[in-house]
Amino acid sequence: MSVHIGAAPGEIAERVLLPGDPMRAKWIAETFLDDPTCYSQVRGMLGFTGTWQGVPVSVQGSGMGMPSASIYTHELINEYGVQSLIRIGSCGALAMDLHLGDVIAAIGSATDSNMNRTRFDGLVDYAPVADFGLLRTAVDVAERHGTAMRVGPILAADAFYTDRPDLYDSLADYGVLAVEMESAAIYTIAARYRARALTILTVSDHIKRGEAMAAQQREQGFGDMVRIGLDTAIADAQRK
Repeated sequence: MSVHIGAAPGEIAERVLLPGDPMRAKWIAETFLDDPTCYSQVRGMLGFTGTWQGVPVSVQGSGMGMPSASIYTHELINEYGVQSLIRIGSCGALAMDLHLGDVIAAIGSATDSNMNRTRFDGLVDYAPVADFGLLRTAVDVAERHGTAMRVGPILAADAFYTDRPDLYDSLADYGVLAVEMESAAIYTIAARYRARALTILTVSDHIKRGEAMAAQQREQGFGDMVRIGLDTAIADAQRK
């Protein structure tokens, strides 16, 4: 039983979806999973296990930002034997050819965090990347769903609000598609402990155009992303 999750052994599936918002974890469990059971309410960070098309899948809130995501990723892998983690969240688009509701799979995650600089004593700029098997599966799943999923690098930012919006222009010039706050930590910790990780995001805001999704758009767009994440998880299970 881990400090921050508190689930009993066997209550968490080997494949976990990681929304940041615990209430989104609840919505996913109640909307998509068969027979969901809540295994954790510690600190209000809800976790559920159920089945999707007969395959056990868990959904665990991970909180906002890399420190929080690091805790849940570490404990899920090391305390509960989780093998695959799929972050499903929202992002702010930087690329001008992205639109509200578009779905992104993050092949790599740049970051302004000192997390990995500290990890490698400032000697290496480690490049956190997705597991290729999960990424390839997600692309195939999205195609079957008829969802045009964009694949490319994103930024995992330490701060939600920034005094340097000009940096977003430079990042867009270098092909960075969008910004969120968790992926670099999840990719790094999964790599360290030989687990597989992928980040799938829905564009909820466009930072450069000042656009934001309405509530109805969020529900429909996030549903597409969740289905891709769930089908990717069970395809991963079937490969083993």
